[in-house]
Amino acid sequence: MPEYRRILLDGAAVDTIRDGTELVAGDGRRVKTDEAQHLPPIVPSKIVAVHLNHRSRVDEFRIRLTPTPTYFHKPTSALNSHKGAVVRPEGCKWLNYEGEVAIVIGRTCRNISQEDAGEYIAGYTVANDYGLHDFRDTDAGSMLRVKGSDTLCPLGPGLVTDWDFRGKYLRTYVNGEVAQDGSTDEMEWDMHYLVADIARTITLHPGDVLLSGTPANSRPVQPGDIVEVEVEGLGRLTNHIVTGPTPIRSDVGAQPTESEEVLSTALGGDWEFRGIRAPKR
Repeated sequence: MPEYRRILLDGAAVDTIRDGTELVAGDGRRVKTDEAQHLPPIVPSKIVAVHLNHRSRVDEFRIRLTPTPTYFHKPTSALNSHKGAVVRPEGCKWLNYEGEVAIVIGRTCRNISQEDAGEYIAGYTVANDYGLHDFRDTDAGSMLRVKGSDTLCPLGPGLVTDWDFRGKYLRTYVNGEVAQDGSTDEMEWDMHYLVADIARTITLHPGDVLLSGTPANSRPVQPGDIVEVEVEGLGRLTNHIVTGPTPIRSDVGAQPTESEEVLSTALGGDWEFRGIRAPKR
């Protein structure tokens, strides 16, 4: 399966193809894969993510799925890359990983059937849909700051074409220990369904990304942690957690909270109590 990566080479963003342990640019320049400075493998105009899709995640929270998927949007300013630093802002505590498969659109796509959706997919890459749950009390509807803050959408290491999404394992590791262990077969709605569903009303352009959901056991990570997401056939996306250089400003906007809503989401389970328990004082 061909794998394409974008890297910073001699100060410029360059598209390369993987050849064993090397990345080869169009002009023949070669760089060792482990030595390359990676960029996100595509440049999307939009990033759309499904809320819940993996049955293990649904079971973990003891809820029922809605009849059809629901979605949220991550701004492109959240993009990050393989080996990039994921920033937990100073003053925040509840930054969770969510290992996922990212669908990458290859052709302009609008009002298509589920059966035809595969023709509009360029390929797939690995994603980590980080969530900053400190803002969940105020942004639960839009998820804007929860999921869209800077650096919270690493993609990579490369774009893989001709990959069959069926029956593939998905694992997240924190400091080398398995933290999530799921499969694409536990998805309620597959990749083709998600593309066709979104494209009913939203035009998808080449490079656009759809995040397909995470399995159970999303949990908080700390500065200094190494988080890796591995998807069978797509490779392993690696990032490290750092503390932001400045605290969350206190003179504007809602402040980070630690309510039961935040804790139950960040630590898993107890979703039947969401939004009805008073914040900690």
